Amino acid sequence: MSPTPLADGLTRRHAIAHDASHYLLVPSAVATPEGVDDIVALFGRVREAGDSLTFRSGGTSLSGQGSTAGVLADTRRHFRRIRVLDDGMRVQVGPGATVRQVNAHLARFGRKLGPDPASEVACTIGGVLANNSSGMACGIEHNSYRTVESLVVVLPSGTVVDTAHPDVEAELARLEPELSAGLAGLRRRVLADPASVATVQRLFSRKNTMGYSVNALLDHERPAEILAHLLIGSEGTLGFIADATFRTVPVQPVAATALAVFSTLQEAAAAAPVLAAAGFATVELLDATSLRVAQQLPDCPPDIGDLAVDEHAALLIELQDASESALAAQLQRTAAVVAALPVVAPVSMTADADRRAALWHVRKGLYTAVAGARSSGTTALLEDIVVPVENLGAVCEGLIQLFARFGYENSVIFGHAKDGNVHFMLTERFDRPELLERYRGFTEAMVDLVLGLGGSLKAEHGTGRVMAPFVGRQYGDELHAVMREIKRLFDPHGILSPGVVLSDEADSYLRDLKITPAVESEVDRCVECGYCEPACPSRDLTLTPRQRIVLRREMADAEARGDTALLGELRADYEYQGVDTCAVDGMCQSACPVGINTGDLVRRLRAESVGPVESAVWNGASRVWGAVTSTASVALSAAKILPHPLVGGVTTLGRAVLGDDRIPLASPELPGGGKTRRSRTPEHPVAVYFPACVGTMFGPPAGALSVSEAFLALCERAGVEVLIPSGIGSLCCGTPWKSKGFTAGHERMDERVGSVLASATDGGRLPVVCDASSCTEGLAASAENGSMTVVDSIAFVREHVLPALTVTERIGSMALHPTCSSSQLGIDADLTQIASAIAADVTTPVDWSCCGFAGDRGLLHPELTASATAAEAAEIAGAGCDAYASTNRTCELGLTRAVGAEYEHILVHLERATRPPH
Repeated sequence: MSPTPLADGLTRRHAIAHDASHYLLVPSAVATPEGVDDIVALFGRVREAGDSLTFRSGGTSLSGQGSTAGVLADTRRHFRRIRVLDDGMRVQVGPGATVRQVNAHLARFGRKLGPDPASEVACTIGGVLANNSSGMACGIEHNSYRTVESLVVVLPSGTVVDTAHPDVEAELARLEPELSAGLAGLRRRVLADPASVATVQRLFSRKNTMGYSVNALLDHERPAEILAHLLIGSEGTLGFIADATFRTVPVQPVAATALAVFSTLQEAAAAAPVLAAAGFATVELLDATSLRVAQQLPDCPPDIGDLAVDEHAALLIELQDASESALAAQLQRTAAVVAALPVVAPVSMTADADRRAALWHVRKGLYTAVAGARSSGTTALLEDIVVPVENLGAVCEGLIQLFARFGYENSVIFGHAKDGNVHFMLTERFDRPELLERYRGFTEAMVDLVLGLGGSLKAEHGTGRVMAPFVGRQYGDELHAVMREIKRLFDPHGILSPGVVLSDEADSYLRDLKITPAVESEVDRCVECGYCEPACPSRDLTLTPRQRIVLRREMADAEARGDTALLGELRADYEYQGVDTCAVDGMCQSACPVGINTGDLVRRLRAESVGPVESAVWNGASRVWGAVTSTASVALSAAKILPHPLVGGVTTLGRAVLGDDRIPLASPELPGGGKTRRSRTPEHPVAVYFPACVGTMFGPPAGALSVSEAFLALCERAGVEVLIPSGIGSLCCGTPWKSKGFTAGHERMDERVGSVLASATDGGRLPVVCDASSCTEGLAASAENGSMTVVDSIAFVREHVLPALTVTERIGSMALHPTCSSSQLGIDADLTQIASAIAADVTTPVDWSCCGFAGDRGLLHPELTASATAAEAAEIAGAGCDAYASTNRTCELGLTRAVGAEYEHILVHLERATRPPH
């Protein structure tokens, strides 16, 4: 299998076809443009071929606007530039950057983007602009429409328009005379019709993403300004936004949050306008089903977990301000309002960061958590409506009646009550005609309900395919005709996303609906939201976790339909793209609202593919692990002495014969082997030290201490005694067997380690300390159901050793690389605290992520590590730091390779910085 980036064949097309919506079309081709020139050329090719073109970035859109049977352009991979301007007052961003990435770059300036969608971890700027996304706090005051300063746009004709250019109006009139004159004419047409003006003003006085942003025709006079604001919310149907400059908003650094629980949904809805009028920044609604689903989450806060839910509903409310004193004044001012709420228990506003984070974690992941709890094989549909806030109770009551009338059980209502904007979710199977008719009947009734209450059928998720046939019903014939003329002026050939925003066919929303077959227990809960993708090391090389899952569904579907050609190609590609290049690092689980670890699926697939010979070798290795690690150490030391071309040639030949996933590829930056681990038995140990075997295989840089030597030296310096158990040289955390799918070997090693540590810790009285974060994670997982406590050496040293040390040689600047394991262990703060104790300037790259080295993945597939570390390496390049630190030896090797600077364990740096003066 050739280790090359994912090709644009059947596998690529079927993998990228899936997004978070309930629609599914497989693109005819996938393009991955790298810049504006590529976009211009792509428009030309699509026009000449008479095809259609759809742009896709994060794939988190819920209304079908990212699906197509034509050409799909993946704009996430190469449009991620983020440029902070004017000390954070403005920011220039490419469409492929996520909201969270942009806000991370702005954080040190105390600024952020105005739009605050719940999907910030995965949704991209391209989607935020295309849908005019808002969120929980921004309302319409700080959405994309209001906060965008300028755009660089590529029109379907190939014309590039920079709306910040001082001569943009003249250039637009010269290059696109019909468009320029047409926009000016449409403005005059709307202004001349009082009924149109009144409709626009009414609908856009609150959240509204239904149809095009025709409020631009009232709000702006010049054609280029109208053009820019029509592009916002156009869902990729008018042009491509290649670059956007936003005016940012201040981060409110202090906040107080509470969960107000009511007996009924109607009582909660009635309280929303009262709280909005009182100045609460957010008022988030959760109905009874939402609360029940939240109670099933492993990290559900007690505010929700301890509630005996009947017909209850809750409002998550928050006050925000710039200072503690200002927040205190707000709390005092709103106290009477809160006290008067008809709640089932007193409302307690809290500023505690952990409690607040727990509540918001539930709310931000609510859609995917609810959808993940659906019956297997059903498809989740999330709708998004808005009504005048005084009609919120009426629309909620009407929806409940519709759920009952059409037999949609366990449907949920939640959303931004302050804005009169609620989301409701139902689940449906689309594999029987009568169920499709049920969905049709419900949709028609829902449209009548919302429009009858003066609302909009879309508030923030975009019109998409799902509401395109109903645009005319909401706006009336005249404004619908204006929108059609807008589409014609921008896209006269109709090549951009046909059927999205505007549709001539009343039933188009009932076509191409997604069927979600049950495939595998590990991942059947997946709703294809894409939250996992930015955290995945292989996202720019092969597949993301979402794509690994959907391809399993595609294979099951192909097999059921008897499509042997498609099934064969998908299976052939999946070995490398789906299995071999998965780091099984669990970062996808940390980002997944329903806790799916796609690594569990990959580990099982690896176990199923293991041959008897390979299984016997690895299972045998678990019995003589000390000899294996020593042999590896000797081999690495020998390779360090021999000329690299000779060693590299041997490994390349071996890979050609035995396969890329069997023989590691030698590289010159690999160190020599380390030292054998040996036991020690002090008189008064406070912990059991478990030095990781990776330190035996991979030694430290020349002339440096290993992490185990540094840890022991630090403990001795601080007067802290640790015990190293007998037989340590043959023990391992078990991660190598687990990640490769060697179940028997993992179980055998797990039993041996458990027995040794049970004795060494005196039945769990002493904690176990490990010096490689991935191994700490492995040991902790094995000890989950026992009485042992496992801590990482970084956390142990920060608490028990660091206070007793004196820094004698301070480091000027240090770059940190947290690891996937340190993040999941929750020790990144400990890492930063130790670094700050010995370095004047500590930097953690905004773009850090799992390095993809993953034990031996970085040796077997160095292209995975190269891809995973590219953004971080680019950020670090040129920084000129004095030191580079991490938490795990193999991760240090991966970052050393990527950055070209020597990464060492943070404890090695600490030992060096606290040596007694000579």
